[in-house]
Amino acid sequence: MEDLGSEMELLKAGLSKWGIDIDDVKVEQFRNYIYLLMEYNRKVNLTAITEPREIVIQHFLDSLSVLTMDSFHQKGWVLDVGSGAGFPGIPIKIVLPELNMVLLDSSKKRVAFLNQVIRALKLDKVMAVHGRAEVLGHSQYREAFDIVVSRAVAPLRILCEYCIPFLRLGGLFLSYKGPGALEELEKSKNAIDILGGSFVGIKGIDVPFSEKTHNIVVIRKDRKTPDNYPRAPGKPQKSPL
Repeated sequence: MEDLGSEMELLKAGLSKWGIDIDDVKVEQFRNYIYLLMEYNRKVNLTAITEPREIVIQHFLDSLSVLTMDSFHQKGWVLDVGSGAGFPGIPIKIVLPELNMVLLDSSKKRVAFLNQVIRALKLDKVMAVHGRAEVLGHSQYREAFDIVVSRAVAPLRILCEYCIPFLRLGGLFLSYKGPGALEELEKSKNAIDILGGSFVGIKGIDVPFSEKTHNIVVIRKDRKTPDNYPRAPGKPQKSPL
């Protein structure tokens, strides 16, 4: 098995451009994460990105780009909606181990992988939860989080219904979006308002070694979400607000 030394140097170099340093323990966690991802991906389709260098750039650095913002507090509660193979939640958790993190996904196979990663990397204050956002948005997780993140899951107007109900008042929804962020935002204004949110801003971020356009859309929860949202599973996608 390759030692991934050059990939780990690439990761450290990328993070240093943002003023983020990681110690040897965290480097080893990222290295083992790549091994697990590549091994598990042979059995379950977790990601189309399978080259270690591209995993570092397109998954790790892309996920960690949100840490260039001032939103994160070391001891806050963070929810990753549609975590998939653990992005962005697990890279954020590795760099900020004091965060309380919940990884939510609707696939049992992906949740099984997330649990394997949590055990193998010896991560604490983190758990993977199987379920749909439309259902869990009415559970004990409703209005329980300081920050909700989501990456490559759905158009923003749909994501808002999945994510905003989980936020405490004053909490932030940080949505990772590409070049169409402004257009998606325009279509989401009605949903944001209905769900009790307000648009704060869009931050364009240059991800080191990547040529892709990268934006974080920031939405703050100002009012309680009406009790009937999120609607039943599948409804947000079929009939977006």
